[in-house]
Amino acid sequence: MRLYPCDRYPLPLPEGHRFPIDKYRLLRRRLGAHAAAGAPLEFIEPHAATADELLRVHDRDYVGRVLAGRLSAAEVRRIGFPWSRELVERSLRSTGAAVDAAAAALDDGIAASLAGGTHHAGTDFGEGYCVFNDTAVAARELQARGVVERVLILDCDVHQGNGTAEIFAADPTVFTMSIHGGRNFPLRKHPGSLDVPLDDGCDDEAYLAALRPAVAQSLDRARADLVLYIAGADPYAGDRLGRLAVSKEGLLARDRFVLAAARGAGLPVAIVCGGGYCPEIESIVDIHVATMLLAAGWPRSPPR
Repeated sequence: MRLYPCDRYPLPLPEGHRFPIDKYRLLRRRLGAHAAAGAPLEFIEPHAATADELLRVHDRDYVGRVLAGRLSAAEVRRIGFPWSRELVERSLRSTGAAVDAAAAALDDGIAASLAGGTHHAGTDFGEGYCVFNDTAVAARELQARGVVERVLILDCDVHQGNGTAEIFAADPTVFTMSIHGGRNFPLRKHPGSLDVPLDDGCDDEAYLAALRPAVAQSLDRARADLVLYIAGADPYAGDRLGRLAVSKEGLLARDRFVLAAARGAGLPVAIVCGGGYCPEIESIVDIHVATMLLAAGWPRSPPR
């Protein structure tokens, strides 16, 4: 399975910043150990998203201000990261990774970005640690190449994909499903094609009971050629921003159901990581590693 990592593009953050940037380095290292043990994983450098790719989704003035470092103080606060050249490069690579994974999935059936899930970025704004919307750019780019007509974005991050919903609000060719904490960030949720709000404290049983019909309905209604799957680690019970109570086993059951449903529909799947904010960073990595190994069909226990 082709994987597109972004850990070579660090993000300088202030001391004590709550975004777990180290998870990407640790994820690459753990998956690299599996690859050395024989797992069918291939690591490929992602391209930096181009202006043409970004401008199919984002406002020209917004893109220009991000690239030139001319965001207002309010915009920087809304994104949650200080502006830097490294932030620009990482955002371009993370977005490019989603495009590359989507293209690879069309060839191989499945592929993944080891970053991304930047679903809070909208047409002319960034928000919630999201500068550019990677799955939206991937959907638009593959449509522009003429290799897909319709796309389904299955968003299983714990936070609603408000930016993705805003981008595709008037576009019936991209179906957006978001299953998320109903009382969690963002406060103002932009309605998507199908939203599934969950109560605080939702456990494995309740989560999977809500997920299964939502995925089935989305596959039926989307009539898609490709699935983009945001496999967030933040519904985990130990996540400090998640407010749900889903176990690691429950999240793996989620992944198993989503991937099996997509395969049953004959659809290729491109995975992006989504959020994860557990204070124990290795728990976040555990969840992402399990997702990738399941997708690759590699059943062995993770080496440490």
